Amino acid sequence: MKNQENTNQDENLNFENRIDLSKLKEAVNQIKSELSKIIIGQENFMDLLLVALLSDGHVLIEGVPGVAKTITAKLLSKTVKTGFSRIQFTPDLMPSDILGTSILNMKTSEFEFKSGPIFSNLVLIDEINRAPAKTQAALFEVMEERQVTIDGTTYKMDAPFMVLGTQNPIEQEGTYALPEAQLDRFLFKIDVGYPTLEEEVLIIQTHHDRKGVLPQTLIEPVLTEEDLLIYKSKVQEVIVDAKIVNYIAEIIFKTRSHPHLFLGASPRASIAVLNASKAFAAINGRDFVIPEDIKKILLPVLRHRIILTPEREMEGVTTDNVIDMIVQSVEVPR
Repeated sequence: MKNQENTNQDENLNFENRIDLSKLKEAVNQIKSELSKIIIGQENFMDLLLVALLSDGHVLIEGVPGVAKTITAKLLSKTVKTGFSRIQFTPDLMPSDILGTSILNMKTSEFEFKSGPIFSNLVLIDEINRAPAKTQAALFEVMEERQVTIDGTTYKMDAPFMVLGTQNPIEQEGTYALPEAQLDRFLFKIDVGYPTLEEEVLIIQTHHDRKGVLPQTLIEPVLTEEDLLIYKSKVQEVIVDAKIVNYIAEIIFKTRSHPHLFLGASPRASIAVLNASKAFAAINGRDFVIPEDIKKILLPVLRHRIILTPEREMEGVTTDNVIDMIVQSVEVPR
């Protein structure tokens, strides 16, 4: 009888995917391999960037200077054969410097639209919190609706379109905090920390071994735009059980009544958790979402969408602490 039960358990473990994700998983491993030529450690950072890329989300990257925020984003763009632009935000930057403007053509005596650097596929915005509110507001429409409206005319962005913003959490002079409505448009907020001692040794050694060769020249492209769009459609087909949907909803719902929180997460956060967990399952070769996928992406999805009460903030409680409390209070579906 016991042997029969063991056999049945083994059969349950040997599942076959209903969606062919082999090429997607292979491409993800190739991208990681390319990035690992330069980036030491930061496996979670790379995973989250790939999840955002596959789930059509924007990413806010926060960390002190020198922890490879910008270079990782630039190297990611090198692995995909698509358009890339970089915008350095400064206090004097105007919306037209990002979106573009209409210019009078002297030959035709008509105004023509000259597109700005936002018209690309992967857009890196360095020091996103250095531009004033007027310039930050210029990103609202393009991040949410993938379009720009100038002088009454709407210009659609080409797919894929992804914004990667970086900011320094320490230096506050000459910065402007991002409004909550804009933060909510980022799928993830990724906190990039310092490397371990062993990783730092490897960073120094690999830099020495390159002998002045630029990191970008060592990265080979892995995906075409067509490949990426195909893989994105595959991610949308990943199966999500009703119990998993309820699990997501209960976690998000509890953020709205938690005593440590002044502001809870919106339904946009629920959808972000759903989309990101499907992509995370896919890059791990599964065509279905499990509770561990939800737990893996909850912190980067929620940490910028909830606000602590002043009392808890003064006590040193973090949003990550509260998210962990909520997850532990919700029963995991079986």
